[in-house]
Amino acid sequence: MTDVIDTLVGIAPGSPLDAVRARRPAARTHAQASYQALLLPAEPGDVSYAERFAIAAYVAGLHRAPATIEHYAAGLLEHGGSALAETVALAVAETLAEGPTGSFPPGPLSVEDVPAPGFTLSAPVAAALGVRLETAFAHAHFLVFHPRDASAERFRPLTDAGWTVDALVTLSQLVSFLSFQIRVIAGLRVLAATPGAPA
Repeated sequence: MTDVIDTLVGIAPGSPLDAVRARRPAARTHAQASYQALLLPAEPGDVSYAERFAIAAYVAGLHRAPATIEHYAAGLLEHGGSALAETVALAVAETLAEGPTGSFPPGPLSVEDVPAPGFTLSAPVAAALGVRLETAFAHAHFLVFHPRDASAERFRPLTDAGWTVDALVTLSQLVSFLSFQIRVIAGLRVLAATPGAPA
């Protein structure tokens, strides 16, 4: 099975970076298994393959990670079609922000509070996505840019849009996994570009 992180970093079998990753075989195996379980499970259940790749492509776009954006855009094109892929790209463009931000509990750190960026889609993009994906993107945007402001009421729009408990778990896991995967890829790319480091 192709290792997605290796592919996106450009790690060749037998290379020094391959040896670096081989030092943590469990982490390597579990990362790929997580990708498989979240993006390409044997049975998609309450979250379709198109929705999974749409969410992944959207989150990658918010992180502005070129290689990851390309990978998930290709997966979305395959599983969701060109119209959805174009709509997701427009959603990214309309909701890009800086972050993460948010509010700390009242106390000394409150001076570091930064207002959270809003999530607003144009009417055509929202309509093309449909309410189910629109609410999923709003939730993903929230988790990427102001996770400190998490609260139980944030799930209400999702359940109103038809997201089941199992689907909500999948959605949150997808956002979390993408954040992890993107950071691992970025770190390995820096390592590969550092003189004297394994490459």
